[in-house]
Amino acid sequence: MQQHSVDSVRKRSAGLLLYRRRGQSIEVFLVHPGGPYFKNKDAGAWSIPKGEYEEGEPPFDTARREFHEETGQLPPAGGYEPLTPILQKNRKRVRAWAVEGDADAETIVSNTFKMEWPPRSGRTIEIPEVDRAAWYSPDTARDKINPAQWALVEELLEKLGRSSTGNGD
Repeated sequence: MQQHSVDSVRKRSAGLLLYRRRGQSIEVFLVHPGGPYFKNKDAGAWSIPKGEYEEGEPPFDTARREFHEETGQLPPAGGYEPLTPILQKNRKRVRAWAVEGDADAETIVSNTFKMEWPPRSGRTIEIPEVDRAAWYSPDTARDKINPAQWALVEELLEKLGRSSTGNGD
């Protein structure tokens, strides 16, 4: 990955990498962005639940708030493990915390935002920030997640003493 100086970072986000154990393997919880730009995108489009934070705003508080806003579900009460921040291709720095817990991917309710669509049409539509969520094995998550965020999943697997296949080998 190309390195950027701290001064070149445009925006900062914070999020949660929720995981659960399924027998000898684990699954990670990912969300898919809503809206027309991502409607037909799957591979590389999914993300951990996250959102931007401003100067002086505690990133951990943002991560917990954004999880709730994007899923409609409360984040786990404790057990958070900080992960190494990553830098996405768009120069957004993402801070994340891994936490074991559960969420119902079928019943998420996301906050919404307004955008002009189609572009330059003068027409405004309201869309969910997240249109769906799912639990994925690490192997599947590797294909689904924003490529830079894969490093977060890899670090989680290392912390859990597992290989990137999620089977502990």
